[in-house]
Amino acid sequence: MTDIDLYDRKYYINREISWLAFNKRCLEEALDPSVPVLERVKFLAICYGNMDEFFMIRMPGLLGAEKDRLVNLGPDAYSDENELINILNDKVNELIDGYEDCWAEIEKELATKGVSVLSVSSLDAKQKMWVDDYYDERIHPLLTPLALDISHPFPFISNNSLNLAVKLRKKDEGEVLYARIKVPVGILPRFLKVPSEGKKLEFVLLENVIKDHAASLFPGLDVLGVYKFRITRNADVKVTIDEAVDLMSAVESALDSRDLGFPVRMVVEDTMPADLAAVFAKNLKLKDNQVTSASDKGMMLTDLWEINGLNLPALKYKPFTPKLPAEISENLSMFDVIRERDWIAYHPYEPFDIVIRFLRESADDPNVQSIKISLYRLGKNSEVIRQLMRAKENGKAVSVLMELRAKFDEVNNISLARQLEKIGVHVVYGPVNLKVHSKLLQVVRLEKDHLVRYTHMSSGNYNANSAKSYADISYFTANQEIGEDVGELFNALTGFFGPRKYRHLLVAPLTLKSTLIELIRSEAENKRAGGKAYIAMKANGLIDSDIIAELYRASMAGVKIDLNIRGLCCLRPGMKGISENITVTSIVDRFLEHARIYYFENGGDPKMYMGSSDMMPRNLLARVETLFPVPDKEILMEIRENILKPCLQDNVKARVLQSDGTYVLRRPKKGVKKMRSQQWYIENQGAWHGQDGRLH
Repeated sequence: MTDIDLYDRKYYINREISWLAFNKRCLEEALDPSVPVLERVKFLAICYGNMDEFFMIRMPGLLGAEKDRLVNLGPDAYSDENELINILNDKVNELIDGYEDCWAEIEKELATKGVSVLSVSSLDAKQKMWVDDYYDERIHPLLTPLALDISHPFPFISNNSLNLAVKLRKKDEGEVLYARIKVPVGILPRFLKVPSEGKKLEFVLLENVIKDHAASLFPGLDVLGVYKFRITRNADVKVTIDEAVDLMSAVESALDSRDLGFPVRMVVEDTMPADLAAVFAKNLKLKDNQVTSASDKGMMLTDLWEINGLNLPALKYKPFTPKLPAEISENLSMFDVIRERDWIAYHPYEPFDIVIRFLRESADDPNVQSIKISLYRLGKNSEVIRQLMRAKENGKAVSVLMELRAKFDEVNNISLARQLEKIGVHVVYGPVNLKVHSKLLQVVRLEKDHLVRYTHMSSGNYNANSAKSYADISYFTANQEIGEDVGELFNALTGFFGPRKYRHLLVAPLTLKSTLIELIRSEAENKRAGGKAYIAMKANGLIDSDIIAELYRASMAGVKIDLNIRGLCCLRPGMKGISENITVTSIVDRFLEHARIYYFENGGDPKMYMGSSDMMPRNLLARVETLFPVPDKEILMEIRENILKPCLQDNVKARVLQSDGTYVLRRPKKGVKKMRSQQWYIENQGAWHGQDGRLH
């Protein structure tokens, strides 16, 4: 067995195929009739959004555009990219067909609840009159028909915009003409609510109203047909750093080019004539395998968030109230609570307000000297930003590391950085060649003539909105050694980033990967020596080939390994003699699994790390990431038993990865109780604090 090349491609699942497999798991949730119908709509909307991102971010490199970005494809790569592209296109088409079939089922159930999307032809006289008036007053003034001929330049078609391709003919002449209309989605709703009887909610699609009135845009011409289409462009922004500009200016320059990225896909309505599709494909320089079709309803799925957002609570999951343990009462200072012992919070089962409260107390406390925080994604109207500004106004020294290159959040982060700079907050952007993905907050407080560090570390962003739907762990500590490490890291990020010694933190790209490998290797050595050995990991992605190869070696040594990997996973479990001791599950449920937990039995003296990093090359080599230890053994065991174990035991929403790369829904064995981990967390809030409800 020692002669096995554990980097051989056959031992790895391709990352692009794994990406699409996650979309299939989301589709399964959308298809599940036991899921409330508007939640099913949400999962279908996620599916389509993920598919767009796949083509915007992953496909451009595979199509041969920016070869310099593909530094190391890894052992999961196909030597023939065309072969891989054909495989991916087949899987994409299969998924898109699945989306349309899924919507057909959801649409039927919505109709039983009084929610319908109508065709223009099915409207009654009152509704048709309303639509005609709405078109004349609200839609028509926004439309600009653009002719496609030698006297007009081919129009720029923006990324993921919805468009109408129009086929026309001059009256009394045989000449065929073509035109394009951009549908003003975003200015107007995609789903237009029409007058309805009683409590019914009936909608008609914006573009179908335009199609029905297209003749008004082309007087003197016969409209032969109007067809929907949309294109996806490369949106993988490459920030080019020039010594003459700062990082913010470089990011802004890169963003200006995002919408101008080259086209990678065009989706056309399946009734569009071939000659019309060819006109657009030729001008957009798209190959045949980059053009796909969808039905009228299939083209609608890009904006299902509008339907998901309907105020119909009976059609969604029953709301619950996140609770905090009694020990953290409003009467106690957060500083007193954290000084007494380390604390964790598991969001959204416990409110993100505890983090806001910590910031608010820090902003108002006269003994607080400074606040430092690293920010990646924040959302609009951020309470975190308000409290940081408040702290500055109250005379604290506030330093913010704002990552300007957080994908699709660049504009918001630049805006927030400028707001902070305007009031005198020290804002830095981190190392030029590394994204800062660490989630760290440190407050320095004067107590009895000496300074005390209070630190918050997390797997999730400082974003109160996403904290309601992302499952993440917060960790509060007054451990001064950990605090010194975090302070040292902040100094490295605001000064000059480079090798430094950290006593407790694992920091990428410095020590994190090598330490994980050492910890895995140690479990194998313990097993061979007859000691206790076990590995459990919970993460969003597992792609790094060195980590995977080390996990294979540990499995070959007999170490039992349980992996809960929500998204991409290139490890191939269940291979005889290599990975039969490894089980990989993925949970797709009400909340997005986002926490990262790494547990090692360590011969009976368990070690646990948590934090921001997944096991992917970008996390380990191209970002500043942190994993922090859980030094309190009691807290470590509570996390293991009441956060980690339930997700590993899930037999309702967990899918088990097979050696062929497919996932199979896990079902409880005879005599075994059902375990839906997210529901268990809701029903047993606080179990990870040693309160009632624990599994052990």
